[in-house]
Amino acid sequence: MPWIYALVGLLVGTVLGMIISRLTTPGYKKQKSVQKELDAAKFELEQQKQDLTDHFAQSAEMLDTIGKEYTKLYQHMAKTSSELLPKLPEQDNPFAKKISESNAQSANSQSDDSNLDQAPKDYASGATGLLREEKKEILDSGEVVTAKAS
Repeated sequence: MPWIYALVGLLVGTVLGMIISRLTTPGYKKQKSVQKELDAAKFELEQQKQDLTDHFAQSAEMLDTIGKEYTKLYQHMAKTSSELLPKLPEQDNPFAKKISESNAQSANSQSDDSNLDQAPKDYASGATGLLREEKKEILDSGEVVTAKAS
């Protein structure tokens, strides 16, 4: 039985010695402080990444808003220029292109509405890709060689 007391005393002494040596070793304290600094730096880096992500998301929304507002302004200017200056020649009206585009878009939207009861044309007409027979130009060290695809 005395050998059990000796074994327990040795075990307790070893554990206490390891704890005391860990707490009093200067390298351990330095390692702990470096680990704390590393954790703080990692947190700060993640915070900066999140801030950048938020910044770019907000900037994208602002740019989208600016684009929409610019489009509205341009459409307004095009509409009012044609209303206020109806006799202005088309080449002198800086918004004439936009006016003709908006007229074409409105015509397209009306024709699209009439085509709703037709089947969609999601297929290609004619041969495409490898089956297409046309001449292709092959560049070979500066010379242009025409070859017929087959």
